[in-house]
Amino acid sequence: MADLTIYEVSRCSTCQRLTALLAEHGIEYEGVEYHETGLDEATIRDLLAKSGLHARDILRVREPLVAQLGLLEGEGAGDDELIAAMAEHPKLMQRPIAVRGDRALLARPVERVLELLE
Repeated sequence: MADLTIYEVSRCSTCQRLTALLAEHGIEYEGVEYHETGLDEATIRDLLAKSGLHARDILRVREPLVAQLGLLEGEGAGDDELIAAMAEHPKLMQRPIAVRGDRALLARPVERVLELLE
C-alpha cells in the first residue's frame, strides 16, 4: 500500500474510528502523535498546501485556548498568526489529518481518507 501518514491523537474518538476503518480495509499507515511531537510552522504550512485548506479550516474552534489567545473568527487573526499558534500549541489543530504523497485532507468524516487511496 502507498505511503499514508496520519497526524492523530490516539485517545481521540475520531482518530480511533479512523484507525478502525483503516484496519478494516487492511491499510497500514504511519501515525504521528502531533500533540506529543509538535509540528513546526513549515510542516503545518505543507499540510495546508497539500490539502488546499486555510489555517482557520483546521483550527479547533471549540478548544478553550482559541478564545484565550484571541483567535476566534472576527478577532483579526490571519493564517500566519494561526499557524504560529498551532506550532506553539498543537492541540489547536483539528484531527486527524491524512497525507499521501502530495495530497492531504482533514479526515472528517473519517471515510474521507479513502479519497486518498483511490
